[in-house]
Amino acid sequence: MTEIKIRQEKKEDYTTVEKVTRDAFWNLYVPGCNEHLIIHNLRNHEDYIPELTFVIEVDGRIVGSIFYSKTRILDESGKEIGQAITFGPVSIVPEFHNMGLGSKLINYSIDEAKKLGYKAIIIGGYPAYYQRFGFTGTKKFGLSLEDGNYYSGIMALELVPGTFDNVSGQIQFSSALEPDENELEEFDAQFPHKEKKVTASQEEFAKAASELDTKEY
Repeated sequence: MTEIKIRQEKKEDYTTVEKVTRDAFWNLYVPGCNEHLIIHNLRNHEDYIPELTFVIEVDGRIVGSIFYSKTRILDESGKEIGQAITFGPVSIVPEFHNMGLGSKLINYSIDEAKKLGYKAIIIGGYPAYYQRFGFTGTKKFGLSLEDGNYYSGIMALELVPGTFDNVSGQIQFSSALEPDENELEEFDAQFPHKEKKVTASQEEFAKAASELDTKEY
């Protein structure tokens, strides 16, 4: 019988989790990936939320993880008027896809975020997937990206109803989620060689990431 366990990440897990993350994202959104570097740097960043970093194990093997960081909401002058948290990268290695592990990990972390008193989560991803967890476009709350646009792939979930009442503004994700690409090549050299390829999923992602939210909420 398969044993599935979710627990907090430990220091001794770091290298394994980085490898798992790399395997999960390789060639998915771009040729290669940078998500393993993101989590490597995030652990030492001021926006990191260690109490919401979890790994998921199948029969004692780490097969996925989820990381959280702080996100700010700014007014037109750049003044911070609110806060939320963001999960990502969230990953499951490809051979364990379609087992519901990603959903288990996300639901578990959302429940823990509520227990810790966090009020809202803002993420980027595919609406068709994240709507099942209660996420909706941030346009509903008057929360745009810093370019002033509302994108269908930028979504929010109020953990406390009414959190975003009277808090419209611009979303500023942590700078830790945008690593220096010059650092990536050196960091990636520590891992086994993988071939970078152009895939259909990359075109799909590029299209989804640029799609404006035209819904009426």
